[in-house]
Amino acid sequence: MTGQQQATGQSTVMHVRCPDRLPEETYRQVLEEMAGMSPVVQALPPTAALMELKGALRYHGTDARQLGEVLRVRTLSRLGVDLRIGVGPSITVAATASGQIHAPGGVLAVAPDQVTDWLGPLPVDALHGIGPRQAAALHDYGIHTIGLLAAIPTETVQRLLGRGAGRTAADRARGTDPRPVTPRTLPAAATVRRSFPRHTLDGADVRAALLDLVVQLGHLLRRRGQAARGLTLVLKFAGGTSWEKTRRLAEPSAHDDDLRTLVYRLMDAAGLQRGRLTALALKGEDLIDADQVTQQISLDDTREARLVAEAAIDRVRDKFGPRFIGPATVFRRAS
Repeated sequence: MTGQQQATGQSTVMHVRCPDRLPEETYRQVLEEMAGMSPVVQALPPTAALMELKGALRYHGTDARQLGEVLRVRTLSRLGVDLRIGVGPSITVAATASGQIHAPGGVLAVAPDQVTDWLGPLPVDALHGIGPRQAAALHDYGIHTIGLLAAIPTETVQRLLGRGAGRTAADRARGTDPRPVTPRTLPAAATVRRSFPRHTLDGADVRAALLDLVVQLGHLLRRRGQAARGLTLVLKFAGGTSWEKTRRLAEPSAHDDDLRTLVYRLMDAAGLQRGRLTALALKGEDLIDADQVTQQISLDDTREARLVAEAAIDRVRDKFGPRFIGPATVFRRAS
């Protein structure tokens, strides 16, 4: 999406509905997938979430509907979870859109200039935020569609539903909802994964994949303003067996250098000889907000130079995409 398109007021709020009775761990994994697309994710437990797309659209170089399709494909292929995704210019429109999608899943995007025409014919109880009692009160007065609700003076709706609820319902029926998406309840862990197209022994390919996971995890944590207190490395082998080990970092960190050092120690602890690997997973554990990490004065000029380079590389990736600079380039130039 171009800057001109953003200036015309494209839909930038995504509302995601997961299947009912989704296990909490799987719900957390859905949130992780969303956080990998945008740093502004608001969890709505137990099975819904919001995502602000303004920065994500330029970062990923696509439009809102396509980004929703990408999220749906990722959760379906990686987690076996299909999503109902609504996109709109406000929380109300996006949530109403996701509610109009039949199970198991799909994506419905409503552009700002389509809001009035799209909302108008829908049943009044389809408007996000209208409860059964409010819908019944409106039905009693012959108000059966959102378009009719929008056409009635706000004062009249307030007499039917109450002062605060009436104004809110009237505004939302007209597509007005100034509430922002507020980052909230980010998962306590962040995971990145890599699978191999064929069975692979520990060696250059595996170490390169580990380095790639370190860079992905570090960038994800820094974008979300978090730091990890520990790391878990999971190795999956041919035949379905797996190995998993967790170690704590000396200090909470999201810096590639710190993560890489501990990851290589975890890999060495596995003591692989002829084990045939099929996949790797790296998880940042016990996450905290980055502003809670103690900043210490360092006398290590090399480390300070690497941190400066890391921040510059993050800005480049945010502007041009995550694959613009590869992990091998990062560590070669920082060394």
